[in-house]
Amino acid sequence: MALWFEESREERAVLGPLREFLKAEVAPGAAERDRTGAFPWDLVRKMAQFGVFGATVPEAYGGAGLPMRLFARMVEEVAYYDGALALTVASHNSLATGHILLAGNEKQKAEFLPKLASGEALGAWGLTEPGAGSDAAALKTRAEAVPGGFLLNGTKQFITQGSVAGVYVIMARTDPAPSPEKRHLGISAFAFFRPEKGLRVGRKEEKLGLNASDTAQLLLEDLFVPEEGLLGERGKGFYDVLRVLDGGRIGIAAMAVGLGRAALDFALRHAKEREAFGRSIAEFQGVSFKLAEMATELEAARLLYLKAAELKDAGRPFALEAAQAKLFASEVAVRACDEAIQILGGYGYVKDYPVERYWRDARLTRIGEGTSEILKVVIARRLLEGV
Repeated sequence: MALWFEESREERAVLGPLREFLKAEVAPGAAERDRTGAFPWDLVRKMAQFGVFGATVPEAYGGAGLPMRLFARMVEEVAYYDGALALTVASHNSLATGHILLAGNEKQKAEFLPKLASGEALGAWGLTEPGAGSDAAALKTRAEAVPGGFLLNGTKQFITQGSVAGVYVIMARTDPAPSPEKRHLGISAFAFFRPEKGLRVGRKEEKLGLNASDTAQLLLEDLFVPEEGLLGERGKGFYDVLRVLDGGRIGIAAMAVGLGRAALDFALRHAKEREAFGRSIAEFQGVSFKLAEMATELEAARLLYLKAAELKDAGRPFALEAAQAKLFASEVAVRACDEAIQILGGYGYVKDYPVERYWRDARLTRIGEGTSEILKVVIARRLLEGV
């Protein structure tokens, strides 16, 4: 019997073919996609056959019905070969699809999930705004009740899959907040297919890394969403948002570990092949100790995200563990990528070698799904609640 932290027989059956595909078809073009920023529609369509876009969606809705633990491992593997593609997979599953799974009624699930699970439609999740990032409850997008539905007006910022999505989940204020201390009340969520009018793509962001992942501004201008598009309970959508983010943090932690692993493996190979002063630089403690620390921290990070995923699969509280996993994994991954650059020296700083890309891609994991600073607040609050 496999130990809990080892790959199970089921996991090997899924991850083995996926790895072969990633190695053969994703890895070779990763640097070029990073250079051009072109969204990889061809790879998205090919990857759909591995069930990655409906990994945790029940089979009744066209998904693979996989546990969170296996989905997280899938994200790690994709990230090892291409961080931008991993972010597409993680955000699609955890955010838009995850929100519909969590709060959608039967009709909404039957309407949206099959297209999301098959990869026919990618999902975009709109919470962040120009003036509402970590303070998400400060969002200003409005949803005005009108006959038959709602009119949405506002701007969403840094939306992953923003310009390429087929299904959107957007947060907007439907009701005034009862007090400044309860600004989270009155926020609702809406799910809808890409509309013909009312939603306009604004600026497409030019980013430090993850360039082949689509990130765009969304402009909502009298966007009509019918009443049946209201996702969950009116005015209490923010509670669902927090739960969605909890799950999303597991995916980002896994993505961070994948990127860190890629940097470690490249640095290991380079250190064994590169010679200085008549011997391999891997023989110098200044290098070998870096590698030892990178490997140890990344393994610890993987154990943290697996723990959070298993708690989620078991239906047990996992918010604290997901926050810890994402905080630690993101910090460790950035550090591992930075050390890989240091080990390669000047070669690490040029784009002929991939470690500088790993660092640029990993840097986002300290920001998305809650910054490291916000996660420390979340962790501290959870700890204090238990005292």
